[in-house]
Amino acid sequence: MTAERLVIVGGDAAGMAAASQARRLRKPGELAITAFERGHFTSYSACGIPYWVGGEVDGPDALIARTAAEHRARDIDLRMRTEVTELDLDRCRVRTRELDNGGRETWTGFDKLVLATGARPRRPRLPGIDAPGVHGVQTLDDGQALLDTLEASAGRRAVVIGAGYIGVEMAEALIRRGYRVTVLEQSAQPMSTLDPDMGALVHEAMCAMGIETVRGSAVTGVLTDTEGRACAVTTEDAEYPADVVVLGMGVRPETTLAAAAGLPLGESGGLLTDLAMRVRGQEHIWAGGDCVEVWDLVSGHTRHIALGTHANKHGQIIGTNVGGGYATFPGVVGTAVSKVCDLEIARTGLLERHAEAAGLRFVTTTVEATSRAGYYPGTRPMHVKMLAEHRTGRLLGVQIVGREGAGKRVDIAAVALTAKMTVEQMTALDLGYAPPFSPVWDPVLVAARKATRAVREAGD
Repeated sequence: MTAERLVIVGGDAAGMAAASQARRLRKPGELAITAFERGHFTSYSACGIPYWVGGEVDGPDALIARTAAEHRARDIDLRMRTEVTELDLDRCRVRTRELDNGGRETWTGFDKLVLATGARPRRPRLPGIDAPGVHGVQTLDDGQALLDTLEASAGRRAVVIGAGYIGVEMAEALIRRGYRVTVLEQSAQPMSTLDPDMGALVHEAMCAMGIETVRGSAVTGVLTDTEGRACAVTTEDAEYPADVVVLGMGVRPETTLAAAAGLPLGESGGLLTDLAMRVRGQEHIWAGGDCVEVWDLVSGHTRHIALGTHANKHGQIIGTNVGGGYATFPGVVGTAVSKVCDLEIARTGLLERHAEAAGLRFVTTTVEATSRAGYYPGTRPMHVKMLAEHRTGRLLGVQIVGREGAGKRVDIAAVALTAKMTVEQMTALDLGYAPPFSPVWDPVLVAARKATRAVREAGD
């Protein structure tokens, strides 16, 4: 019997989770698995890169869940430093180029194909943006390149372009390394993944931590020195010296191969799949991870969310389906949590602009509460913002900004969103209580009570 051929493009979370799951379900003689990864690392935590750069965790080995050798020991033919350059869907084959072997090119045939090509940092087309010393942070190779620059630099000035999750995490990492950090953000407030009023709380905290945060500032270019290295970042009205520049403007799906092959893409440029993670219109091609768009359970539209949690789930589902079983990925509610120094930042569901774009009528409420009983030592304030649908009271979104104990409270709201609960139903949730962990009324429930009143008043 001839083994069925599975080819996987991309050797990180989604790709190797798919390979591992398919191998569990199919015997080696039944399924031959070949995976291609253009980088030096496989199955790693990209989310840990800022903490590696900041010196909080070791790396890169500590960030690798499973090495290439370990994958090969499980009968997965993982070929590192090999880039897929073309998808020939008519002949069911991929063209590859070996990056460390003189660029040798070969074709590899497949019966089933998995695309797990990830995402790439947003890099605007500006003068000097590709100069040495300007770093995106998406892969372990990117992290190592940034560390090499930091160790070789005699200066201690850093500019971070963009104040999204990656931007604020990298700002903290650079602060920890003793750099003077300036964050340039084009929007009115940092963290565009929050509503502006909640982003203002983040801005206030960043400034208090010594991070210079310039808002409403569009970058116009990167200046270089006599050796061609980045030395400053310019905006429309100022110039900011920099010994290193970090791009923190988020990522976009890496779907260059898919687009060239004519596969369907969504508004963000991510691949479109069905619930089984099969590429729409294709019988034998699956896709998962940061290169796809996913179904938003709250808005009812597809969107691009680059998170390792989703990528690993996608890989498990793809591997199950390729391996002869059946599994589906129902969608997401858009939960994310981050921090900058001791400030925790979390959100789930829709922001105000998302709800407006979806044509939803809604009410908003914001409360300031405490992480523990008010009399307990170490109690810190936190702000909780809640969006609820007009009339029905269905929960639409929650944002939380606070110190220790704030961020993971967003999980309460994530479950409520998935269950399509109303804010009134949330007020009856039986949450754990003890003075070291929460007030009698948890801050999320306080926000739900206030939102319930707002829904009733809006109805009246």
